[in-house]
Amino acid sequence: MSRLLSRRHLAAVRRSAPLACVSRWLHTPSFATVSPQEVSGSSPAEVRNFVQGSWTAPANWNWIVDPLNGDQFIKVAEVQGTEIKPFVESLSKCPKHGLHNPLKAPERYLMYGDISAKAAHMLGQPAVSDFFAKLIQRVSPKSYQQALAEVQVSQKFLENFCGDQVRFLARSFAVPGNHLGQRSNGYRWPYGPVAIITPFNFPLEIPLLQVMGALYMGNKPVLKVDSKVSIVMEQMIRLLHDCGLPAEDMDFINSDGVTMNQLLLEANPKMTLFTGSSRVAEKLAADLKGRVKLEDAGFDWKILGPDVQEVDYVAWVCDQDAYACSGQKCSAQSVLFMHKNWSSSGLLENMKKLSERRKLEDLTIGPVLTVTTEAMIEHMNNLLKIPGSKVLFGGEPLANHSIPKIYGAMKPTAVFVPLEEILKSGNFELVTKEIFGPFQVVTEYSEDQLELVLEACERMNAHLTAAVVSNDPLFLQDVLGRSVNGTTYAGIRARTTGAPQNHWFGPAGDPRGAGIGTPEAIKLVWSCHREIIYDIGPVPKSWALPSAT
Repeated sequence: MSRLLSRRHLAAVRRSAPLACVSRWLHTPSFATVSPQEVSGSSPAEVRNFVQGSWTAPANWNWIVDPLNGDQFIKVAEVQGTEIKPFVESLSKCPKHGLHNPLKAPERYLMYGDISAKAAHMLGQPAVSDFFAKLIQRVSPKSYQQALAEVQVSQKFLENFCGDQVRFLARSFAVPGNHLGQRSNGYRWPYGPVAIITPFNFPLEIPLLQVMGALYMGNKPVLKVDSKVSIVMEQMIRLLHDCGLPAEDMDFINSDGVTMNQLLLEANPKMTLFTGSSRVAEKLAADLKGRVKLEDAGFDWKILGPDVQEVDYVAWVCDQDAYACSGQKCSAQSVLFMHKNWSSSGLLENMKKLSERRKLEDLTIGPVLTVTTEAMIEHMNNLLKIPGSKVLFGGEPLANHSIPKIYGAMKPTAVFVPLEEILKSGNFELVTKEIFGPFQVVTEYSEDQLELVLEACERMNAHLTAAVVSNDPLFLQDVLGRSVNGTTYAGIRARTTGAPQNHWFGPAGDPRGAGIGTPEAIKLVWSCHREIIYDIGPVPKSWALPSAT
């Protein structure tokens, strides 16, 4: 192979074999301790912990299996319950008023602006972005384009908080008082010791954005990423250290859920950010007495309005929303409410053709890391027991692969269920069960059934993302005014999935809801309001001791 590949040739190789050893033309970045192409059963990688300024490895190692062939290919140094003391001590060293705040060590706001600038520059280098994209592919298989997009979103986020932008997050205000020398100041104040728990599906973007938000506001976080993918963030932390991140400012732990729960109870962080399943979120909310911010499950809906247009484009967006990353996005399209005007448009036929383009070879469809094939088939069969239900396309396991049985391998699937049946007791809970894989429910409604559609949206419990696909302003006004999802796209180009560095991404309707990506999200999640009322006088010369009141 030529040392210098043409861009066209390299793109073709990436499309056909994204995990092949095609980046020899790029040097491994200086901070990296692994090579994504070489991580395999014969050349396993190691993931360590970071606490009190040092990389550590306890005695217990947990093997992670390759999601594409089942080989043991990464071993993770997992902390046991008897080994959490250094992490508890580390968090205890951070005071409640944080490592910095508007009245303490304000130069650290500038320091983090500089760190962000350097890290953004690093992620913008082709060697580094390619490194992280391929590492993401190794542990959470998705197409190269999807993996690279995650890196690019992370890089843009860091660019957004260069220079003075970190200190602007702590902007305060003042209100005149009642008399001379009195004024009221409102400040954004850190929590101090905090914890962050993130899932497998975005191994770089979610933990990086939340960690940096916590650090910007003056907190000291301990980070736990799903062990299946924690190697990505381990490498990113090494990059951040190279860019000036003080070693004592954050910790990184690998453990099972029980040990992490024990750490939270013993270390008592003042706030915990959790991204993941609703079941775990509710347990944490109870265990931590409500000191949590949650970005949990999303059964996300899309409503196609009565104005049919741009059918090819809408079909493509539906395919991307439902099946990109094999449907393993908390913002994935879970249910499609289609106005009957779309039935004769060819939309479903287009969606079927687009879904059939997806193949394991380029990871446009791939392993499902939290739901087995059998579980998805069982769910589909349960739906098909509902009168009038049918498989629109898919409905079969992937063939000719070596994906281990602990993971799922399913063709992109859509099941039609009649709207009236969806709303029936018993059916509704089944239909709105989130399947974190390439699976969606499709239904149809007529003009006089919009109320039923909105009733279904009202009865759902997860309100993360949504899309209203219409350019009819009155239809948009009606649906948007009677729904609640936190990140909602509206218009003929509306989608349910999107890049969160340029807009708020998070649920609505829950006071514990967490956002990500924007200044508003960072301030909401990683700081609280503090009011300081200055009253320095002078005391009026005519003042006399008043009567008791």
